[in-house]
Amino acid sequence: MRGWMAAVACAGTVLVGGCAAVFGSGQSFSALQASCGAQTDYGADAQSVYSALVDAYVAYRYGRLSQAQYCAFGNDMASHYRMRTAGGPDAQRAWADYFNAQRVKAIDWRAQVDPTLRGG
Repeated sequence: MRGWMAAVACAGTVLVGGCAAVFGSGQSFSALQASCGAQTDYGADAQSVYSALVDAYVAYRYGRLSQAQYCAFGNDMASHYRMRTAGGPDAQRAWADYFNAQRVKAIDWRAQVDPTLRGG
């Protein structure tokens, strides 16, 4: 029941500004990137990348990831995105495959520390 209520609260919050604060991140996209170095302009992919970074940040904040692991995650994603922008359709497809795998990894990390993602 609690997970369902959090999902409803998140859905309502998304309409007015995002879900990050509901589950304890409260970090802006630029702050999440800046905590580990240079920032990357993800263009149309920014919201999806932000979601992945928030999930990884929550896992870091609650001890599932070290800062080095969190930063490696974000910096590796930025590196792959830069390769995507330098290539053609094959590079874009490779980015999509890579990003989907990273998104799953970040959700898994967060689920280990956030009971709302475990139906708790």
